[in-house]
Amino acid sequence: MSYMWQDFNIKTFPAETIVYRDGVFQPELSTLQSCEINSKYDLPVHIIYIGEIAGKNDINIQILPENQKVFLTVKIENKKPAFLNIFIKNTGKNSEIRGNITLFNKSELNCDIFAGHFNKNTGILLNTKLLAGMDSVSKLSATAEINKNCENCNSDINFSALAAKNAKITFLPEQKIYSVPENAKHGASLFEATAPQIQYLHESGLSSLEIQNVLQEAFINNNPLF
Repeated sequence: MSYMWQDFNIKTFPAETIVYRDGVFQPELSTLQSCEINSKYDLPVHIIYIGEIAGKNDINIQILPENQKVFLTVKIENKKPAFLNIFIKNTGKNSEIRGNITLFNKSELNCDIFAGHFNKNTGILLNTKLLAGMDSVSKLSATAEINKNCENCNSDINFSALAAKNAKITFLPEQKIYSVPENAKHGASLFEATAPQIQYLHESGLSSLEIQNVLQEAFINNNPLF
């Protein structure tokens, strides 16, 4: 799977794959044909959603079998107004999905996430990072729902952003918890380099553009889930 590193610039590993490019399913790069995971696989399932989007886009993920590991990589850019809806329904006992979601917004972007736990001991852990371009408008919302009789679930949805000048960002996290979880938390933060850090990079001989690129790389690669 090394070709995916050059093509998509993401981490890959032995897995069953479901690949989308620019919002379009890529059967030639995928070993599975649907984000509805009905069977237990020996390998983890890696859902990859990469490229440029515009308009309305949906990712619908349903995990049915027990003890299934699922990974989600989203790395998208929009230059026109776009909507990205991510709907996750985990009904598989002891199954877990971990997601790294990276959004490069150069226009207007709405990202809405639903993370639903529908069985005991299910896990949904999502790390969403936003790079908000100059004068862009971003709205990131997420609802984590742990249903009745679904004890010991692990729910963690985190938002963070690196914003250019005059960018507007709205975070809207929500939790609906009807059973005692193992862990349930939301987080939202803004990433900003300190003056000493920027001074050190200048003194190292980097230009303003190079410093911007270094800060973006540091932001994107900090504490990934996988």
